[in-house]
Amino acid sequence: MARITRVEGLMVDLKPKVKRVDAIQSFVSQETPIIRITDADGAVGTGYTYTIGTGGPAILSLIERTLAPALIGREAGEIERIWRDLLFMTHATAVGAITSLALAAIDTALWDLKARRASLPLHILAGGAQERIRLYTTEGGWLHLDTAAIVDDTIRAKESGFSGAKVKVGRPLHEDVARLSAVREAVGAGFEIFTDANQAFSVDEAIRRARAYEAVDIGWLEEPLPADDVDGHVRLAASTSVPVAVGESLYSAPQFRDYLQRRACSIVQVDVARIGGITPWLKVAHLAETFNVAVCPHFLMELHVALCAAVPNARWVEYIPQLDSLTTAGMRIEDGHAIPSAEAGLGIAWDFAAIDRMTVDGSRFLIQS
Repeated sequence: MARITRVEGLMVDLKPKVKRVDAIQSFVSQETPIIRITDADGAVGTGYTYTIGTGGPAILSLIERTLAPALIGREAGEIERIWRDLLFMTHATAVGAITSLALAAIDTALWDLKARRASLPLHILAGGAQERIRLYTTEGGWLHLDTAAIVDDTIRAKESGFSGAKVKVGRPLHEDVARLSAVREAVGAGFEIFTDANQAFSVDEAIRRARAYEAVDIGWLEEPLPADDVDGHVRLAASTSVPVAVGESLYSAPQFRDYLQRRACSIVQVDVARIGGITPWLKVAHLAETFNVAVCPHFLMELHVALCAAVPNARWVEYIPQLDSLTTAGMRIEDGHAIPSAEAGLGIAWDFAAIDRMTVDGSRFLIQS
């Protein structure tokens, strides 16, 4: 092992390549803090996190002012100990989005460093359970699109090898059902249609809608209710045959435990950034495994492909490109499946020249011994 001697940080602001609108918001930017950690032997690990629209400067400030200085002199390989120590340092703001997202940037950098030192790809270092994971696409199912556009995009996705697609819901019920039915008629019975409500419904409305969606044979209803309404999810899950998916808005492993213990969901969508990094992500995935529940993570496909391949109960990776403008090579796709990189580390081919060009003015910091 070697001690940490240097922590660098910056932020880029990525604009979505397509218009993205769901039941509660429109995506106009994606602030992406990036952290590089160097140890005494000169090995470097790169990690990152993200926000949708706002909050990036707050994350970067927490890292620069509080978390990064506490890393100097620590043994880089003691990832679990570091994660727990940093969580305790920020206990006054945990559990919370900003703290978890900041922890994730550091934790992913430490795992990248560890994997590079071991000359192993992340999916092998973290478990090596699967060689490839099925892909579904989210890029064509946004709420503002008309039915014809959604149908056309889903047909193209099927022809490209995808075996599933997500359609946002939250229009008047009859419109949602008509849109979903049109997609089902176009792609046939062998193609998965997933739906996402982005926490827009009340319990009674979610139950009503889930029962209406059953006829279309959807793969799951994602975030039907506010994420803190566990009781509502229990009621919903007991009232419908549609699988209930949750996770992108949960920020700690105990929150997932509550959902799983109470049978309030049947799909876990744990997000590696929002849960606080790879260290807690793996714990949630294995916790879900003990309940015989599948993991289908939210967003961040460039990192989730390796994590999904590391565990046995991962079922899908969500195709929604994030890092194309910051990398020299994209995620490998074969026959509608995501293939984890064989390169040592996280498997992300960072383009540091592009990152330098796109760095937000005033966002850089350096902490060193």
